Amino acid sequence: MTEFVPGEPAIDSDPLTDAELARVGGIVRAIHDASQTYTPAPSAVWHTGIASPGDELVCHNDLAPWNLILGPRWTFIDWDASAPSTRLWDLAYAAQTFTLSDPEQPPEDAARRLAALVGGYDADEELRAALPAAMSQRTAAMFHLLRSSNEVGIEPWGSMFEEGHGDHWGAVTDYVRNHHAVWSRALDE
Repeated sequence: MTEFVPGEPAIDSDPLTDAELARVGGIVRAIHDASQTYTPAPSAVWHTGIASPGDELVCHNDLAPWNLILGPRWTFIDWDASAPSTRLWDLAYAAQTFTLSDPEQPPEDAARRLAALVGGYDADEELRAALPAAMSQRTAAMFHLLRSSNEVGIEPWGSMFEEGHGDHWGAVTDYVRNHHAVWSRALDE
């Protein structure tokens, strides 16, 4: 621990408003822009559960409501999965976890929330076009990590799979995949 940050995890708060989701998108963008200037040592060792499709910059790799503290200042915590990745892969996870994690919500509501977060990020046309497929791939990768860890006994993911995270991520994977066209339309506007 380097500092105590007062507040509560976003996952324990009321649902974030569209304006607050835009703020989250802006924070994610600031993290990515700051990381762009960092060059890790060639001998750096990285530990992350899900392989990245590239190494454009060092990313958090777990930008999610359970790692965002809301308080006098908003702060992402839990940087233990930081490793080289891409803006697209990291943003796909953040966008999905903050806006598409409830497979019971109407897709149009989720799409509006998704557009707010991605708008706050100020994503360009190319990133917006690639995001729906990346969200589907990244969500499926999380489900696969949980399931495969459970099969071979890798913790903490193996137990998490049994404790309901497997069912959750399976349902969310289907939700994200099944509404690809809705996400694409929302991000194209």
